[in-house]
Amino acid sequence: MKAPARAATREMFEAADDSLLDLVDNLLNRGVVVSGEVLLGLAGVDLVYLRLTVLLCAADRIWQRSER
Repeated sequence: MKAPARAATREMFEAADDSLLDLVDNLLNRGVVVSGEVLLGLAGVDLVYLRLTVLLCAADRIWQRSER
């Protein structure tokens, strides 16, 4: 993550007067990508590998970009 992005994130979380609703609204307006991996194994043998990537944003943000 770039330093300016960290500073903006830090400012967003340190603001005491922001509510959870304001935080969720801001995240949906900008968009968030959540990514994760799960690896299940037994006795050193990998059995199941799951990779999940989710894009969370407001639907009107996606429609704006696709119309261009």
